[in-house]
Amino acid sequence: MYQFIEYPKCSTCKKAKKYLQEHQISFHDRHIVEEKLNKEEMKALYLKSGLPLKRFFNTSGMKYRELNLKDKLPNMSEEQQLELLASDGMLIKRPILETDDHVLVGFKETEYEKLGK
Repeated sequence: MYQFIEYPKCSTCKKAKKYLQEHQISFHDRHIVEEKLNKEEMKALYLKSGLPLKRFFNTSGMKYRELNLKDKLPNMSEEQQLELLASDGMLIKRPILETDDHVLVGFKETEYEKLGK
């Protein structure tokens, strides 16, 4: 079963969840704010994804802008960035879908289509 990490009020999360439901893809739902990812979970998702760590930041979020992370992230170590992501679920780009061998960040229908193949 897949793990679907979301913020329920997020429109992109709603689209992704609808896609999963319409295609009868089973998943366990996790509210990213109520059930935050700890640093180890965040690191495991990051390593499994093969994506740059920056892709896990919600760059369009208010919190990201408030903290001026655009300028601060380049000077932060990977450990510091992981700690920051684990500190507040609203800093994390969502949804995150974890499958047995993939981690998808955000929602692109073309990426989700590949899951069933």
